[in-house]
Order: sequence, then C-alpha cells, then structure tokens
Amino acid sequence: MAPSPTSRPVLLLLIVFVLLGAVGYRSLTSTSSAADSGPVGDGELPDGTSVYDDEHSGIAELDPDLLRALRRAARAAVDDDVDLVVNSGWRSRAYQQRLLDEAVATYGSRAEAARWVSTPDNSPHVSGDAVDVGPARAAAWLGTYGDRYGLCRTYDNEPWHFELRPAAVDEGCPRRYPDPTYDPRNR
Repeated sequence: MAPSPTSRPVLLLLIVFVLLGAVGYRSLTSTSSAADSGPVGDGELPDGTSVYDDEHSGIAELDPDLLRALRRAARAAVDDDVDLVVNSGWRSRAYQQRLLDEAVATYGSRAEAARWVSTPDNSPHVSGDAVDVGPARAAAWLGTYGDRYGLCRTYDNEPWHFELRPAAVDEGCPRRYPDPTYDPRNR
C-alpha cells in the first residue's frame, strides 16, 4: 500500500530524524574521534602538525607573541621551500612529567635526563614559551633566519628548540646554553 500524499511529508521528516539520530549516535560513540588520535588536550601533537593547527592545545596554548612570530617565520620559510612543522609546543605539567620520566628511564639517571628534558616547574613548554620544530631542514632554516622573527635556539644540544626573544630582531640571538642544565631557569 502506497503512502497517501498527505502522509509523505511526515514520512520524509521521520526518515530525516532517524538518519540524523543515527549519525548523532554514531558520532557520540565513535572510537575514531580526534581525541583518540593522541592526547591532544595535554599538548601532545600528531606528526606533521602545522603552525596553523589551532585545534591542538600544543599550538593553541602557545604564547600568542611566540605563535605570531612562528607563523611569520613559517610564511617566509615557504619561499625557500621549507615547511616548518611543530613537533612540540605547549605541554601540560602531566605530559612534561611523563617526558621527564621517560628520559630518566632512557638515560639512566635524573641528572643525565635533565640535559634533555626540564621539570614541569621549569620547562618553557609548560608555560607555552617554547616550540620544537622539524624536520631537521626546517630547524636548520629557523636556526639561520629565526632571529629575524625573534625566534632563537636556546640550547646547543637541541637544534629543534626555539623560544621567543624579541630583542633578537635588532640585536641577534643571545648566546645559547650547552644544554638545559646550564640554563639558570632550571636551577
């Protein structure tokens, strides 16, 4: 039996509501949400994260002046066929602690780990004041031209780690520390 002409709009609305309900339910119960691609809320970034990926807390929580400088540098780098990728930016205290714990396990002591990873109390990543860039070609480009944007390498042993130093635009970048253990902020 075919639906009557007056019941067709009701039937069509019913079908639309059923489909919308199914889509809504599936999105609420989906196991492939953005949050599942990594714990983006703690600052961890997926591979290949752009300086423009504001949906990730590791980018969105960076100091606004640092982020603006980084984006200016990224636009300039494109002219040299270099794509700046953010490997790490802002980090939660818990994520920073996890990185430190992993470094202690890798390097065998807290003292040796400190050459690579700061505590949550001292890390400029936790305050949103540091960014690690890649790939190596991009880090090298930023190491060469970063002072034009106020972006400076902080540590000799970390060619990927940059912090905002606005005076560098006029004065050049300050002298780097051999590693984080020499940085007075870590004492």
